[in-house]
Amino acid sequence: MISREFNAKKHYSWEYDSKNRFISYWYQTREVLKTGPKKILEIGIGNKTVTNYLKVQEIEVVTVDTEKDLNPDYVCGVTDIDKYFKENSVDTILCAEVLEHLPFENFETALKKMHKITKNYTIISLPHFGINFRFSFKFPLIKEKNLLIKIPLPIAHKYDGEHYWEIGYKGYSLRKISKIFSKFFDIEREFLVPETPSHHFFVLRKK
Repeated sequence: MISREFNAKKHYSWEYDSKNRFISYWYQTREVLKTGPKKILEIGIGNKTVTNYLKVQEIEVVTVDTEKDLNPDYVCGVTDIDKYFKENSVDTILCAEVLEHLPFENFETALKKMHKITKNYTIISLPHFGINFRFSFKFPLIKEKNLLIKIPLPIAHKYDGEHYWEIGYKGYSLRKISKIFSKFFDIEREFLVPETPSHHFFVLRKK
């Protein structure tokens, strides 16, 4: 849930879409395309950058969001998606920077609903709090290599009107989140975005 003062159209403005956020859109798109889907469900459409690009790739994209001003195909929350979609009805689900807007007690329920609807993959990104150390190496004729180290800080998260929780805060360790994922999915891959290390991606395959 987002605070009542939230204005969807103003929120997804040019100021919001920084260079690093566009890089995150690139990773979202790349990971979706890697799954080779014919039909995807995007939960939380933002400014539709990813949606529109995937449609250009001739992928059927169905969208869900709680904000009707963003004109999603279905106005509903992630814990209600099974009211609109049948079991195994999409190839891949994309849910980027969404689940932290739910109280943590709803996290597992949301995963259960996504597990029911996807045939194969669910791609999730979540905010990851902590201290970042990034090392980048680039040599002629060799692809750039990045080493990113995340050090969590054991402090309590305070609800800021948008995020109820984030990985890395006290009580929300990466190990704990991964364990919950593993109840429904195999974690095929997970990584931090080098250019935007607060975004942690998980590529999940349905069990």
